[in-house]
Amino acid sequence: MSTLDVGQAMPDSTLQGESGPVKIRDRVGKPLVVYFYPKDETYGCTIQACSFRDSYQDFQAAGADVIGISRDDASSHAEFKQHHRLPFELLSDPGGKVAQAWGVKGTLGLPGRVTYVFDGKGVLQYKFDSMIRFSKHIDEALRVIKQLKSA
Repeated sequence: MSTLDVGQAMPDSTLQGESGPVKIRDRVGKPLVVYFYPKDETYGCTIQACSFRDSYQDFQAAGADVIGISRDDASSHAEFKQHHRLPFELLSDPGGKVAQAWGVKGTLGLPGRVTYVFDGKGVLQYKFDSMIRFSKHIDEALRVIKQLKSA
């Protein structure tokens, strides 16, 4: 397993979106928060997704976007998005190959929970890894996004 560290460029990764393949690197041009989470509709993942939802306007006001990634398929993502009114894109990583390539480590057989913050050039500025501090992912990502905006 490789790992993605601060200062490195965003990996060239393509995942399944709602309407087909999405190349994440195509989003370079503005800051981007990419968060990996274990599973749709589970306790911690729902808290995390709804916290990103509740702060989404703050991310957009700072010029950034948010993408969530899990191993769930597109239909699961569509239901999760609709159920919780999530305004950002959810992408599917079946088998966790992209998560593994980015260095997302699981715990006790569960896929990992890691948030990455990239600047507008696609360079990793911050990484937060915690399975249990769900809301802290949002707080830390927004703090870094606001720093990027003011820089």
